[in-house]
Amino acid sequence: MSDRVNLLKRGFEKYEFEDRTNNAQKIMERNNLGCILLASEPEIYYFTGFITQFWQSPTRPWYVVLPLHGKPIAVIPSIGEELMSSCYVKEVRSWVSPSNKDDGLSLLKGTLKENLQGSQKIGLMLGKETSLRMPLDDIFSLFKYLGAENFFDVTDSIQYLRMIKSPAEIEKIKYVCSRVSKVFSNLPNYLEVGIPLSDVFRQFKVNCLAEGVDDVSYIVGAAGPGGYFDIIAPPNDRPLEEGDILMLDTGTKWDGYLCDFDRNFALGRVSQEAHKVHEILYDSMDLAVKAIKPNNVSMKDIFNEMDSFLRSNTPVENKSSGSVGRYGHGLGIQLTERPSFISWDETIIEPGMVLTLEPSLLYGEEGFLMVAEENILVTDTGVDFLTSRWPRELKVI
Repeated sequence: MSDRVNLLKRGFEKYEFEDRTNNAQKIMERNNLGCILLASEPEIYYFTGFITQFWQSPTRPWYVVLPLHGKPIAVIPSIGEELMSSCYVKEVRSWVSPSNKDDGLSLLKGTLKENLQGSQKIGLMLGKETSLRMPLDDIFSLFKYLGAENFFDVTDSIQYLRMIKSPAEIEKIKYVCSRVSKVFSNLPNYLEVGIPLSDVFRQFKVNCLAEGVDDVSYIVGAAGPGGYFDIIAPPNDRPLEEGDILMLDTGTKWDGYLCDFDRNFALGRVSQEAHKVHEILYDSMDLAVKAIKPNNVSMKDIFNEMDSFLRSNTPVENKSSGSVGRYGHGLGIQLTERPSFISWDETIIEPGMVLTLEPSLLYGEEGFLMVAEENILVTDTGVDFLTSRWPRELKVI
């Protein structure tokens, strides 16, 4: 029991939110913005500490306005007033929701309007990997009221703030990685031929919760004779068989922060090609780790290093390294965040980034896919693994 005791404190100290808000306000000053409108779970949590499962209900919209000066202003349904009042906000403005005709829109318009002076514009996240969690009719109404030309895209700036993790954020991610790493290392103790894949998933979740995580919000995987083809499917009830290769990929959460990594297992004897592919994927991560020179290389550079290595070692005729599309991504409040290890992402890799390494390869006449994944922290001098790294050799049960 003592091994599962978590000594980390939930939430953040006040200065953490002060720093985040101050950094956002510097963005506003540079771009003549009077405020920034946030209307999605990750950003609202990032700037206020508001964390709740209630986001799973699509009924009510939630808004936070970051002013040019001072703390955030929450414009939210009355059901969340008590919880939001305990967060990092200047004030909470609320209405009774759901409302048939005006579900907070007038209150939001007024709040935005009072935070604009002269030619100032409103910051809004409009780019890749963003969403605006409000009814489309209300978005049109807001643009008409304030003028669509008066909204300024702050996607890159806000996402950059989130890319560089604070020491407190890193500790949360490190903790959840360590807990789930232990669960994976113990998984062979209950894996055996005849167990339905759905039971493996279920037991994995139970074991993660027993290790002290808050939620297993993402778990996918596959198992099949000689290999697998799909890496995003839910479980089926097919019993595991001798000669299967099993892969589990999880996004498990503690205090709002996630790990994201997978593990491969062989049940008994599988092809030498499968063993070789697992070793190649491991070696490609080694290559990436050695090539990451903080502040001197881009995500694109590391992708090209890995891709060249994987293509030169792939067993298939067409030299395709896999169909996943990228070899890793950012990690934190969301399961996947910017940046991406992909051919077009020129983001410079900096200390404080938490990333996944996720190479993939196709192999065999059947076109099996194998994916390996670890979580890393970029430091001032290189890379630290946050996950307990899986062996180079494919683990045989």
